[in-house]
Amino acid sequence: MTRPPASPRPHRECVLRGATARWAERVVLRDVDLAVGPRDRLGLVGDNGAGKSTLLGLIAGTVEPADGERRVEIPGGLAFAEQRPTFAPGASVTGALDALLADLRRLESEVRTLAEQAALATGAEQQRLLARLGRATDAFEARDGYGVETRLDAALEQLGLGDLERSRPVAELSGGEQARLALAAALSAEAELLLLDEPTNDLDEAAMDWLEARLVEHRGALVVVTHDRDFLDRVAADIVAIDDGRLTRYGSGYAGYLDARAAERRRLAGEHEAWKRDLARNQELVEANSSRLDAMPRKQEKPGFGHGSFRARGRDHGARSRIRIAKERVERLRDEPAPPPPEPLRFAPAFAAAENEREEGVVLTAEGVVLGSAESPPRLRLERLEVAAGDRWLVSGPNGAGKTTLLRVLAGELAPDAGSVVRRAGTRTGWLHQDFSARSRRPLLDAFAAAIRTYREDAVLPLLRSGLFGRDDLGRPVVDLSVGQRRRFELAVAVTAPSDLLLLDEPTNHLAPELVEQLEDALEDYPGAVVTVTHDRRWRRRAAGGQRLDVSPGGVVSRG
Repeated sequence: MTRPPASPRPHRECVLRGATARWAERVVLRDVDLAVGPRDRLGLVGDNGAGKSTLLGLIAGTVEPADGERRVEIPGGLAFAEQRPTFAPGASVTGALDALLADLRRLESEVRTLAEQAALATGAEQQRLLARLGRATDAFEARDGYGVETRLDAALEQLGLGDLERSRPVAELSGGEQARLALAAALSAEAELLLLDEPTNDLDEAAMDWLEARLVEHRGALVVVTHDRDFLDRVAADIVAIDDGRLTRYGSGYAGYLDARAAERRRLAGEHEAWKRDLARNQELVEANSSRLDAMPRKQEKPGFGHGSFRARGRDHGARSRIRIAKERVERLRDEPAPPPPEPLRFAPAFAAAENEREEGVVLTAEGVVLGSAESPPRLRLERLEVAAGDRWLVSGPNGAGKTTLLRVLAGELAPDAGSVVRRAGTRTGWLHQDFSARSRRPLLDAFAAAIRTYREDAVLPLLRSGLFGRDDLGRPVVDLSVGQRRRFELAVAVTAPSDLLLLDEPTNHLAPELVEQLEDALEDYPGAVVTVTHDRRWRRRAAGGQRLDVSPGGVVSRG
């Protein structure tokens, strides 16, 4: 049998035009346009709840646009590693992997079936089957379908799932293990377009290095959602920021995105200053011409043909015209203001006063702390810890070791079963939780006022000045906020309410990278002590000069 020549390369397209996505009544993405080129490497950034995963779903076709157009034709295949993948009830790990690699498995089955059919056919029917076999084989070989099992085994090993029993029910895996299973399958599929949702979650340093190297070698397009700034810096060529349902694309990678955002703030600041000058100048024109008009005689009686009276009326008319033009300009400026850019995040002025008045020395002492009963292994064990004003402590340890538990003990949320945690009299604690669950129906402004212990009307300016919320957000119930907005609420409280000890649990989670950069900068001037739990590599490098606590499996805390 002679194989016919390969068919022309199929058309490729990946475009969203005017796409809108809704969840219930909430518009998540509004009239967005996005084109993904054959070699694009896009990093999606924004607060949690901004619509990053929804945008991936629109591209993948798992989310249908409420309005607009989706045109996605990827001849080389599309692989989507979701942050929270779903599997068929009762599926084994093998079944889950087959489902994740469904398009490659389909190609493999098609090649096998067509080969069997062509071997039995004759004449024109055989030629037709051979043509189809050629196209299917080309597609399968283009994705190195024969090597998928080798790649899959290697990916599972690198991602910490090498010992996973393939017959095990996938439902028995943790959420993190299921996500890594989906990631391994996506990376093994050799698809032309990779869509990855938070692929760095729960990865150790070795797995992170392997993943970055693997993506650098990827020959097709990549669209990735991640809060890991180092990952963005090394993998993404362009950044797509999602804010208020809109997309803005920035070139030159993560560094270019930060530079462009800084330039935007400078431009907005310049436009705001120009607007203020124009408004002030026209207000002065109104006042000056009004004063001249008031001083001008209403009528001048002179002999002759009334030329003096005419001149007075002419001057009167000119002043009134200038007043009218200036007033119209003032009204237009007020109707179309040039708002100032959001201020970079910083701690409230109260902290500066506290720095001048604060007592030096130890603010918290933990001694012989044990959490757990005598009948069970301890969840936490800490011999001694002193935290002093100005200290910067970085807490390290594997997932599940007890890092968050340690912070809860230091915050006073958990009382130790043995030992003591003593805070200096008057010590105030700020607490940025890893997971903030809010069920309150109170409006945002009321909840903020209660959290910083002030009157409602006195809370408006500090909340708006933080730059974390707009005036339209003040009346929204806290329970209706997205995860990212709830993290912003906690952050607004942390930078506004004076504290002596600040506890940060994975502060980079749920926030846009630009805001994380601002938080790091703001902490440089924070006068109190800071204890941070974070996996963020850039944060950890910046904090490398401080003190370190290591929490090993079993909850044993030691000085690093």
